[in-house]
Amino acid sequence: MELPGVNPARQKRSREMTEALLEAGKRLLARRSLAELSVEELCASIGASVGAFYSRFQSKEAYFQALQLLACRRATEALAGDGAPERFAGRPLAEICLAIAKGGVGWMRAYEGVARAALQHGGTHPARWTPFKELGREVQERWRPLLLARLGRSARRRNERAVGFAFQLLYGTMVNIVLNDPGPLSLGDPDLPEQLARAMAAALRGA
Repeated sequence: MELPGVNPARQKRSREMTEALLEAGKRLLARRSLAELSVEELCASIGASVGAFYSRFQSKEAYFQALQLLACRRATEALAGDGAPERFAGRPLAEICLAIAKGGVGWMRAYEGVARAALQHGGTHPARWTPFKELGREVQERWRPLLLARLGRSARRRNERAVGFAFQLLYGTMVNIVLNDPGPLSLGDPDLPEQLARAMAAALRGA
């Protein structure tokens, strides 16, 4: 729980309270905006006092920043674990794209409200979206060598562009769903990862 704006907690009970407050924010932001979510409501949802909140977080802005960084940390941990690109070396392109899409959609489902809050305030508070932009670049960088290997050695520049566009398809579609949910597929639709994977594979094969 070493995050900027989060006061260190030495005792187990204090750490558990910090984690509970972060988990509550993730849950509540799935149903309302950051502006609508008050510190009082957040604390009441887990039976904590407002004083307990401010003894752990320097401000509401610091709290939200901690939520974002924690979400990014979870994604990075997945890239080093079961979702590591190295586990898919030698697999078919379609299977690699499906792994990428499943990882992206799974993460977005878990942190939908946090991502939406950051996106909604991205125009007036650009820094709120910065951690997620950096995460997107990191994910792409981790998968790029594996995808380029499946595309072959020729036309390197074109293949690089195709990989970037495939990720643009993935990220752009998920952002549109989170902000607008235009249909036909929603974030919770079980077919979403497969549809995104097919679109990514088609873009890559087109290279």
